[in-house]
Amino acid sequence: MGLKSKDLVGLHHVTAQEIELILDTAAPMKEIIKRNIKKVPTLRGRTVVTVFYEASTRTRTSFELAAKYLSADTVGIAVATSSVNKGESLKDTALNIAAMGADVVVLRHPMAGAAELLARTLDVSVINAGDGAHEHPSQALLDLFTVREKKGRLAGLKVAIIGDILHSRVARSDIWGYTKMGAEVYLAGPATLIPPGIEKMGARVCGSLEEALEGADVINILRIQLERQQQGLFPSLREYSRIFGLNSDRLKLAAPDALVMHPGPMNRGVEISPDVAYGQQSVINEQVTNGVAVRMALLYLLIGGGA
Repeated sequence: MGLKSKDLVGLHHVTAQEIELILDTAAPMKEIIKRNIKKVPTLRGRTVVTVFYEASTRTRTSFELAAKYLSADTVGIAVATSSVNKGESLKDTALNIAAMGADVVVLRHPMAGAAELLARTLDVSVINAGDGAHEHPSQALLDLFTVREKKGRLAGLKVAIIGDILHSRVARSDIWGYTKMGAEVYLAGPATLIPPGIEKMGARVCGSLEEALEGADVINILRIQLERQQQGLFPSLREYSRIFGLNSDRLKLAAPDALVMHPGPMNRGVEISPDVAYGQQSVINEQVTNGVAVRMALLYLLIGGGA
């Protein structure tokens, strides 16, 4: 059994069985990362091209390492020095990349729907590495993998997602992923950062941070996007930290073995205090490791073992 689609555009249309398959495949991939020689010949002769229209450290690097660990060739397109600056469209850029023999295009783009456009245009596989405020499926999958590895299950867990839901593609993919796997998702943040109708995705909007944290098994803290602060969506960073920042006192409201997660990069002292970010309940660094394993699984299933 493989994935039904040649692409991974989002978790909205991915089934629980497919998510389970991806997570099961990521487990042995993580063993490869732990080896002294991190290399298997699984995707030898395949080519993965990353095209990032926005800055990224973790996602881009982990996709490239995932490909290299599976012996695929990798090419990174630096948009700032590409023909995009000459007016070339996203579609034409992608068609040219595919014409050169790429097997997978990993795309990050500031516009929602960009990855779906490419998936419909290209015969090769397309992986969405984040499109606008739409979805970031591989981040949600690594979150699910981390929780399942630590808790042994996903069904029945209470997951609190705190922060800027409005602009967060991670939040949307997490909601789809957690709810499909049987977890209950609770959202909290400033009213100006909670998009109208988000409950239709299956999440519950809480009136306070404390309500969301009460008895939570997983706490996923979202980054306050400082570039949005000029829009005046909340009074100040200090005010945000006072009302919605996760600190050690608020962490006590959650289950004693609650996991603390963050997609990064962190604004320490704003949405999360340093002692919590680096505390015993934090699995933030493990999320990064698991991100490589999950992306190895995706590449394998889409172009290696999924056919």
